[in-house]
Amino acid sequence: MCQVDEDYHDQFEHADPPSVSKKCVKCKEVTAAVVIRARDVYCRCCFKEYFIHKFRAMLGKNRIVFPGEKVLLAVSGGPSSCSMLSQVQEGLSQNAHKKLRFLPGIVYIDEGGAVGQSVKDRQRTVAELQAVFKATGFPFHIVPLEQVLDLPSSVVMKAPSPSERPASAYKAAVDNFIQNDSSSCLTPQEQEETSLPDIQECHTQLLQQLIGSAKTLTAREDLLNTLRQHLLVHTARTEGYSKLMLGDNCTRVAVKLLTSISLGRGAQLAQDTGFSDFRYDDVILVRPMRDYSAKEIAYYNHMFKVPSVFIPNLDTKTTDKASIQHLTETFVTKLQTDFPSTVSTIYRTSEKLQTACKSSSTAGHSDRCLLCMCALDTAVEDASAVKATLISEQLSGATTTEIPRQNLTPVNTESTAPTGQCCSSGTGEDCGSAASGEGSCSSAKAPETPDLKSLLCYSCQLTIKDMSSVDPLPQYILSEAQRRLRRSHMREVISEFLLDDGDEAD
Repeated sequence: MCQVDEDYHDQFEHADPPSVSKKCVKCKEVTAAVVIRARDVYCRCCFKEYFIHKFRAMLGKNRIVFPGEKVLLAVSGGPSSCSMLSQVQEGLSQNAHKKLRFLPGIVYIDEGGAVGQSVKDRQRTVAELQAVFKATGFPFHIVPLEQVLDLPSSVVMKAPSPSERPASAYKAAVDNFIQNDSSSCLTPQEQEETSLPDIQECHTQLLQQLIGSAKTLTAREDLLNTLRQHLLVHTARTEGYSKLMLGDNCTRVAVKLLTSISLGRGAQLAQDTGFSDFRYDDVILVRPMRDYSAKEIAYYNHMFKVPSVFIPNLDTKTTDKASIQHLTETFVTKLQTDFPSTVSTIYRTSEKLQTACKSSSTAGHSDRCLLCMCALDTAVEDASAVKATLISEQLSGATTTEIPRQNLTPVNTESTAPTGQCCSSGTGEDCGSAASGEGSCSSAKAPETPDLKSLLCYSCQLTIKDMSSVDPLPQYILSEAQRRLRRSHMREVISEFLLDDGDEAD
């Protein structure tokens, strides 16, 4: 039997930890300078080749970016996006082995107003980033987040998508690019030197009121991410870019996957974490850094002096449990420390996921979420998790499911229903009020009980539910909501006169 005073220390063999090779695993000659994993050690030159090859292989394997296309790089100043900028700059250099064949531009969204930064701090941050952008020679655009308040309604409307290209179109485009003098096609564009535009104090206050209307930090971060994406897509459209590159790395994708599941965005995982995202039709979101871990990016930036700028955000200096996003990030990074395959396992799982609902690229305009522009996941059968959640809230007497909608009716309808454009304008009456006094597609009269929930996916419903009021929402969102509600109401009025798909076939 075991005794308390017995000593077993001499009987156990202490296993030494696995030793790391001191030679590079690729060239097997030079002493290793970086250890990515226990068996992946590289010297300085081989690590650079490995890093560059991974970036170009990601673009070449997916064949999303065609030669001669204009691509907008979304740079936030962080290590991942700055490393992406460095890779594009390296791929377009004269001594590059396999040069990239697209025309890059840079965009930076200044979010200082949302986090409460002073004008002086925002100008200092912009000055640091301007120095980085000017060194690349690419045209760049610095856009304050306050401009999201003045966006047109077309941002949340289905844009005409370009015609689908066959599988052989990429090879034909490359051959055509090579035959037509490629050097003349990639003539550098004139660099646009822009500073931080003058921002009115009232716009900053409205933005802070909008972000502050969300009661929880989780909802504030989700709302800020949606507004940022709207502004990025709008900038890409106005400047003529067909692709938008984001700097999401492998660690960020793993955190976003678990966060999205926690926030009820399981149906949108393919769009939120995939290499390409077609939800905006004419502007395709691309994530070329999703194969890099945060550790690899940190090593590369340190070894090859890639500059980055620290910019505080909403969760800076907050506790681990301040938001679902921050809690998930802390959980993944701590687990990665003890189990190095954590991030890669989550990342590989994300590649196998597919959405079960209608794809965002094939969904109609009314079948898309008003905020995130993904296909709606709320039109499901009764035996579903969404219906079960709603029934549970009703049985428990929860009244928080009602979305606040104060002042949704008095929305400026001049942009959506111009005066004199009604179908019955010849009679001097509105087409809705002339017959039954109901609203219509061009009527200034909104439905009596507007319900914003019908226009949102499940996750965005939770975000809006956490807001004290929808009044601070930008005008382009409220206007588009009213337009969709009027068209939906008009369709219900004339539904008995519409032909079903089966009737059309007959």
